[in-house]
Amino acid sequence: MRYPIAAAAALSLLMAAPALAGGADEIRPADEYRMELNYISMQEAELLVGRKDVYFFDVNTLELWAQGFIPGAVHFFTENWKELLPKDKNAQMIFYCANRLCNASEIAAYSVMQMGYTNVRQMPDGIFGWRMSGRPIEKP
Repeated sequence: MRYPIAAAAALSLLMAAPALAGGADEIRPADEYRMELNYISMQEAELLVGRKDVYFFDVNTLELWAQGFIPGAVHFFTENWKELLPKDKNAQMIFYCANRLCNASEIAAYSVMQMGYTNVRQMPDGIFGWRMSGRPIEKP
C-alpha cells in the first residue's frame, strides 16, 4: 500500500522539475510572439473604399481577380508583392482573398506585419462575400 503514495510523491516531483530547470533565471511569463490579426467587416471596409490613405490588396489568383475586385484594390498574388506596399509603415492596409475558407489574405497580412507594418486588417468574407452582398466591383 505504500507504493501508490510513493508513486504519487515521485510524480509530483517530476512535474515540478521543469519549473526548477534553468535555475539561475527568475520565473516569468514567456514572451508572446504570435501576432493577432485585426479583422474588418465588409460594412467597415465599404466605408473606406476610394480613400487615398487606405490600400486594398486582393490576394486571389489572377483568374479570380479578373472576375472582379473591390474598387481600387491592387492584385497582390504576385512575385513582386513587396514592391506594391506603401512606404508608410503606418498606412492602413486591408487584405482579402476569396472567402472565409481561404487563408491567403491571412498569410499575406501576417507577412506584412512581420515587416513592421502596423495598421494591417484582414476581411474574412473576401470577394465572394463582397459580390454576394451586391457591393460594387471593378474589372481589369
